[in-house]
Amino acid sequence: MVDLICCGAINWDINLFMERLPRVGEEVPVREIQRVSGGTAANVSVAASRILGPRRVAFIGALGEDSIAEQQINILRDEGVDFSGVLIVPAEESGQAYISISAEGANEIHTYFGANLRIEGSHMSDPERLDLIKQAKVCVIMDPPIETAEALAKLCKEHGVTVIWDPGVYAEEGLEALLPTLRNTDYFILNHLEYETLLGTCDPREVITMLDEQVKGIKAIIKRGAEGCTICQDISGTTISMDAVPLDRLGMKVVNTVGCGDAFIGGFASAKVDGLDDVEALQRASAAGSFKATRKETRGGPTADELEVLINRWRTM
Repeated sequence: MVDLICCGAINWDINLFMERLPRVGEEVPVREIQRVSGGTAANVSVAASRILGPRRVAFIGALGEDSIAEQQINILRDEGVDFSGVLIVPAEESGQAYISISAEGANEIHTYFGANLRIEGSHMSDPERLDLIKQAKVCVIMDPPIETAEALAKLCKEHGVTVIWDPGVYAEEGLEALLPTLRNTDYFILNHLEYETLLGTCDPREVITMLDEQVKGIKAIIKRGAEGCTICQDISGTTISMDAVPLDRLGMKVVNTVGCGDAFIGGFASAKVDGLDDVEALQRASAAGSFKATRKETRGGPTADELEVLINRWRTM
């Protein structure tokens, strides 16, 4: 039985590790190249599957009819993720991302979305995907096309599935374009810069006031990277802030921040599947995202045991 579904991008990542990121027009030597599976929603699927266990998480997305697709499916299978909701698009390339990563973990990402853009709202009603929706407790929608996100959120609401939405780059489309999906969203997640782009502010009280004017009862989560995160729970101004794990004090080093946000959401979504309250879910999310920063690979999220160890060490500080 699938408890969590994740919809959005799946990419083949080409990670370029270098001493520092180049300035405009500058050439910088690459120390190492790493080719791995990535993509926001696929990353969230894997992060949550490592915590919840095999066959409890399903990925919904699109791949091209190419060798990358074969590798991606095999990797999802090995991670225990249900891939029955994946659409294969003929005559299209699978998504790919070229990521520059500095020695301090800063990054630049250049993405070719390819087949990711070909999954449509109508595909959500196909038996392969509708069956997964009917099984799920929680749905994470990342960055499929907006009309696809809208159709999926609507179906989830009809079937009593909690919806967590992080539109990523689509925040640039403006609030009006996001409203049809927001009306069926329970938790709306963006980083502080994306909230500023969308609403002109990342102040928690202002964010929830502006969103609640459009969608009553929605909760907003603001990601702030190494500075932690905040959840805005209601129009009364109730907010909860959670610090990031102090990795340096625990003797852990930041290696690569690519994928930390995805591990964060995987941690939060898995906590909601397990019935944890928002405070406990934020703590799990923050720990999962922080743990990932100490791993070179994009999908460096913790297992359930690794997560429990880190949270216990954090609590006893």
